[in-house]
Amino acid sequence: MEYTEIMVRYGELSTKGKNRRNFIGRLTGNVVKALKNYPDLSIHPKRDRMHIELNGTPAKPVMAILDKIFGIQNYSPAIKLPKDMTVVHQTALELVKETLPAPNASFKVNTRRSDHTFALDTNQMNLDLGNLITDALPDIQVKMKHPDVTLRVEVRRDGIYLSTETIKAAGGLPVGSAGKAVLMLSGGIDSPVASYLALKRGVDIEMVHFFSPPYTSIDALNKAKELTAKLAPYAGSITFIEVPFTEIQEEVKSHVPEGYLMTVQRRFMLRLADRIRAQRGGLAIFNGESVGQVASQTLESMTAINDVTTTPILRPVVTMDKTEIIALAEKIGTFDLSIMPFEDCCTIFAPPRPKTKPNLDRARQYEAALDGEPMMDRALAGMKITTIHPNDEFMNVHADEAAALL
Repeated sequence: MEYTEIMVRYGELSTKGKNRRNFIGRLTGNVVKALKNYPDLSIHPKRDRMHIELNGTPAKPVMAILDKIFGIQNYSPAIKLPKDMTVVHQTALELVKETLPAPNASFKVNTRRSDHTFALDTNQMNLDLGNLITDALPDIQVKMKHPDVTLRVEVRRDGIYLSTETIKAAGGLPVGSAGKAVLMLSGGIDSPVASYLALKRGVDIEMVHFFSPPYTSIDALNKAKELTAKLAPYAGSITFIEVPFTEIQEEVKSHVPEGYLMTVQRRFMLRLADRIRAQRGGLAIFNGESVGQVASQTLESMTAINDVTTTPILRPVVTMDKTEIIALAEKIGTFDLSIMPFEDCCTIFAPPRPKTKPNLDRARQYEAALDGEPMMDRALAGMKITTIHPNDEFMNVHADEAAALL
């Protein structure tokens, strides 16, 4: 079936009152950006829904992109027809046949009529099309509640629209509608899931990734970039900020007692993330911490680490079980990449017995003994900023280069 448009419904945006126009404007911009490779589309945002006219563009690739745009509750591929009931009858029957899962499946007709000059009212339209379909398909069942297929009919001034599918989308709020923040991205399972959840609530996130060559490899850095590329379809594109951390880690390793290595190291990470946030105009810092999951994520450790800033630290997965986090990582396609065995700077120099209840005063004392300011200045001077787009690939780059030399 060749569809003529996709009707997009906003969902949660309907609760935004006077700010609704701003949310719809943000969503429209995100949709336009996401669909930039389809120039023949015409996008028309309305108060209650958005209409994407296909103008000959196949519906399936467009719908695959809409699936990952936050702020869209659901959508329906639809066919626009003239107000000619002969044409409506023929198309409605073809559409139901195409989407019916079995000959004896159930259906109903649901008509909405905004053009009250049309000859048939909603009940007459339901009866007319219902009789047509049951006569043509004798095994079909009529069911008013929870049918297998609902033929939706919209009678508007410019034509009659038919659809039989309502496809659930990503939900949430349009990315960028809730402000900007940085997210501390490791190479593990949790922080990409936290990124997804932050994006879903409308936060425009920028990834901050610490790397420590030669202790961490280029593959570890590329893994973090490719994780970002997995998340980029939900945002259109994502800024990736790589921060060199070797000097700080070596100094911490050399001068801080073993039990406090992790605590002091993460205090420096948070200080750097906060400075980057301020430079980039962010309002908060997100991370992938979950209470009690590892030694650095006890409440005592969080208190000792968070001591370095008053900026809000937001943890979307903070109360989730590991199994819940893994399930969501599998859903969004980051899990297999996250478990690839490349060391990141969170795991190198990890002490065998880190303090799970570090003393705040001692953490401050050990950090103050280091010449931290010049090291952080050098780390910030060495950071690199790139924009990562959907479908960007990083993990196979060096393999391809090596193969070319053979």
